[in-house]
Amino acid sequence: MGRVLLAAPRGFCAGVDRAVEIVEALLERLGPPVYVRRQIVHNVHVVADLTRRGAVFVDEVDEVPRGAVAVFSAHGVSPEVRVQAEELGLDVYDATCPLVAKVHAEALRYARDGYTIALIGHEEHEEVVGTRGEVPDAIRIVDGPWAVEGVKAQESDKLVWLSQTTLAVEEVQRTAAALRERFPQLVDPPGEDICYASQNRQNAVKAIAPRCELVLVVGSANSSNSVRLVEVARAAGAPAAHLLDDGGGLREEWLAGVRTVGVTAGASAPEFAVDDVLAVLAGFGFDDVEEVNAADETVVFELPAGLRPPRA
Repeated sequence: MGRVLLAAPRGFCAGVDRAVEIVEALLERLGPPVYVRRQIVHNVHVVADLTRRGAVFVDEVDEVPRGAVAVFSAHGVSPEVRVQAEELGLDVYDATCPLVAKVHAEALRYARDGYTIALIGHEEHEEVVGTRGEVPDAIRIVDGPWAVEGVKAQESDKLVWLSQTTLAVEEVQRTAAALRERFPQLVDPPGEDICYASQNRQNAVKAIAPRCELVLVVGSANSSNSVRLVEVARAAGAPAAHLLDDGGGLREEWLAGVRTVGVTAGASAPEFAVDDVLAVLAGFGFDDVEEVNAADETVVFELPAGLRPPRA
């Protein structure tokens, strides 16, 4: 009846994999409870699985019993949170994605050198909140080209832009271009801030979207990189694109008149959720699956020293 174009890579990116493994290793070695500030990654299945195994997710560290084990999520935290955890005597394990930590380090360095930092990102996203917390007086949040007016020219002759790691590449480029039009002295960051996994998945969606009447993105609604994939799919030519956590979210009416469905996944979506979507599609007659590989991901981030398995 129909065919499926399955975009690869899929499965966890290195930063998500490391964060989840930190919580899993602590549960195995220490037993529950292990407290985690905010969702370790933005995926309902991951959070539910770790909760079943004894992880306790809290909004703030003051909800963690004094002296207990606590994990900071992959999205990073502000220095204020670190100080609060230290005052509570918490045994902290930091699961901040190294790519997010790189943006924190860049913000600190540019602020130290007297720059105003235009941070391209969504103001309430945890990653942006953590980065802004490093140097709040130096950072101006720019949530798209329309927000460039919020950066005042007189604040600094030295202006640099950085970005949230999970945005769509084109979104960041448009905002940086709007900043440069207003501030010709704008300095580019030393390297790409967009997560390599977000870039790879966006490239994969661009490859399949023009060939599909419908693109399904497996990921949770609070996952920024998953939401961006829906936007990228539509911009790349897919007449329709929807976000769903698993096969249970697939609506039969979406398939009306569709011959080719594209399937992709956010960087925090587990592979079993993708397999579940494929199984439901097969039940509707979409059982001819072609994998379209846009990139091979070989990046690995090591666990903290105290959690690494012994070397053979």
